[in-house]
Formats: sequence, C-alpha cells, structure tokens
Amino acid sequence: MTALYVGLMSGTSMDGIDVALVDFCTNTPHLVASLSQPFSLALQQQLLDSRTLPDSEVFNLDQLDIALGEAFAAAVNNLLEIENVDRDEVVAIGSHGQTIRHRPHADKPFSLQLGNANRIAELTGIQVVSDFRTADIDAGGEGAPLAPAFHNAILRDNSENRCVVNIGGIANITLLPADSDVDISGYDTGPGNTLMDAWVRRHQQQSYDKAGSWARSGKVNKALLQLMLDDEYFHKLQPKSTGFEDFNMRWLEHILSRLDTRISAEDVEATLCELTAQTIADAVKACEPAVDRVLLCGGGVHNTYLVERIQHHLGTCPVESTESYGVHPDWVEAIAFAWLARRCIDKKPGNLPAVTGARAAVVLGRITYHRAITD
Repeated sequence: MTALYVGLMSGTSMDGIDVALVDFCTNTPHLVASLSQPFSLALQQQLLDSRTLPDSEVFNLDQLDIALGEAFAAAVNNLLEIENVDRDEVVAIGSHGQTIRHRPHADKPFSLQLGNANRIAELTGIQVVSDFRTADIDAGGEGAPLAPAFHNAILRDNSENRCVVNIGGIANITLLPADSDVDISGYDTGPGNTLMDAWVRRHQQQSYDKAGSWARSGKVNKALLQLMLDDEYFHKLQPKSTGFEDFNMRWLEHILSRLDTRISAEDVEATLCELTAQTIADAVKACEPAVDRVLLCGGGVHNTYLVERIQHHLGTCPVESTESYGVHPDWVEAIAFAWLARRCIDKKPGNLPAVTGARAAVVLGRITYHRAITD
C-alpha cells in the first residue's frame, strides 16, 4: 500500500522547481522519484524583478502568481508522466511557493509566497497544501525555518547530538539532541549560497560557482569579512529568520563601498564563501548540548570548497551529507514539504515553537481542493 505525496520547492536562487514524489507508507519517507525543472528565462527574470518592487506593489502580482502556479503544475505533471504514476494515487501536493517577502517583524507580520495553489490543483487534479508559514506567524512565530520539524522526525538519533545544516540560498541549522526530553532548536544562520551565486553571475556569467573553484582561486579579505560579520543579524538571539531582503547585492555593495581599497572579484567570492562557512560553524559551535555530528543538505553540499571551510572551522567534528543517513541532500526540503502536507491533511502540527518562537504548535498550511472533488 502506498501513501504518495508530492513536495514542491523553489528556493532563494529562483533557478527552478524541485519536485519530489514521496511514499509515506512506513515511518521513514521513501523518495520514489524526483525532478528538477528550470524556470524559463522570462519567468525567472520576472521573479527576480519582483524582489525589488516596493512593498506597496508586491500584492499586485496576480499574473506572476498564476504563471508560477502553472509552472509548478507542469513540473508535477511532467514527473508523474515520466514515472507513469496516476494522479489519483497522490494524496496531496505540498507547495512551499516562491518567497517574495518575509516580514515576520512588520507591524502586520506576513510572509508572501507566489505559486497559485488553485492553478496547481486545477491543472494537476490533485489537492494542494500551500501557505505553510502564515499559521505560525499568526501564532507569534517567525514562520521559518519549517524544515526542522521534518529533520526531527527522520534524522534524530538517541546515541548522539546531531546538527542538520541546510545550505540553500539562506543557510539554517537544526540541533537534534540525543536526549529526547530536550527540545530541538534551529534558526537561519545567514546567507548560504545566495550572495556567492549573485556575485558569480555578475562576474563570471555562471549561475553558481561549481565546486567553489572560483572562490578557491581567491583569498579571503579579512577586512571585508569583518565588516560583513558586524551585521546586526549575526548578533541577534534566536528564534530568528532571514532572507533576500537582508542579504542581497545592495547589502554587499554597501559593505564593499566602506573598504579603503578595491579587491579582486575572486577575493570577494572567497570572502563570501568564508562568511557562509564561518557563520554556519559559529552557530554549530554555540549549540548546547555540544554537537557530535553535522549533517549537510541543500545545494551547498556540492560546493566542496565551502564544505572544506566548514570542516576547517569545526575541527574534529564529523561533517557528512544526509545521504549517509537515508535522505538525499538535494531533496531534503522538497521531501519536507511533502511531509508537512501530510501533517496538514492529518490535522497534525507542523511547526516547532522552540524553533520559530510561536506560542503553540499549530497545523500549517491551507488546503485547496481541485474542482473534480464533490461532497
């Protein structure tokens, strides 16, 4: 017997859609199939442009919302066709959506994700769970990170204290204590790949720095690194979350303008890589209880230079991929949103108040039924 769910994830890099088909017939989720579908250049540019819109205009993105929903639906249908899976076998799609704004500390807190759930449901014939962050924000939380609840469910072990580090556009950690009576904790540590990717796009016309080879060719500029580390976000107490609004090219250009001397583009890339490595390592070293093992996931796991720098800062603490523990690092987040969709359908809480700062554990997500469903 199968219990199939689809997880959809589009991250800070805005380069495409990750689709995971997951079977939850046992306690350990089984990744049946996966697909990464790039955005068209036109849609990607529209999404990138939406980041710089004034706040007063971001809620007028109806056409982009629909176009992104259609792209999500096409990616799901493509995967199901390739794998010859009937849509009736899929219980639900968990769609995180594309984050355009994340403002948990605004006068009226909100987090806005595009990717019209009605279009996804209509075009796939499958019910959709979306809008995962709002319920946590309404309960007084940050609305992020949400993956730690999934990490807790599948990667916690009573023999060692583990820390899961997800390196997407933004990096976040989840501390999983061996003692089941100790709450897990987690938060966004700061930029993951987002600044490195933006810098390499500008200077190398590449979407990312493959294996960190360009960063490896440069030299860390200590003055630049210190200016970046002085940012107030790194000194905030948890719970905390961040995003493109805080760490973007405007932020980097402002800091570069404060340097007394110009530095080479490759040295900037090396320093951005070091910023990600050091802030992740600092967060891991600050964990209580002390971490016995670090498990990496997300796109940053393929940046071998970044992984080396993280390992350098952590000394003898083992740093490994989640693949060694049954979950492919490229698909952890997409699987997590399939898992969160299942929690919503089952009316079970999906957040962790100790992580997000919410007043209580709440059911996350809003269910959109496709038109074929009748009472």
